[in-house]
Amino acid sequence: MGRKPEGSAENLFKNLGKKIDELIEDIKTGADKVRHSERFEELKRNGETLKKEFREFKDSNKDVIDRVDKSFEKAGKEIREAFDRAFKKEGKNKKEA
Repeated sequence: MGRKPEGSAENLFKNLGKKIDELIEDIKTGADKVRHSERFEELKRNGETLKKEFREFKDSNKDVIDRVDKSFEKAGKEIREAFDRAFKKEGKNKKEA
């Protein structure tokens, strides 16, 4: 009571159906690739625009940025020195005890 062997027409239609399914999947995947590729190109353009705008901003505000940078360096140095003093005093107090 098994299944009858497939005829050549049945086999042809079965294979044709599989090929159509594969083609549909390839079309879907291809459309996704195109969409992703377009989005990637758009993001690259936006990235280049942002880089350009940031360079312009940095160039037009160079004096302010330099002052802020020097202030951060000075503040960092002062904090480091304060920690050094605090821990050196603490270390001396422990040795004396």
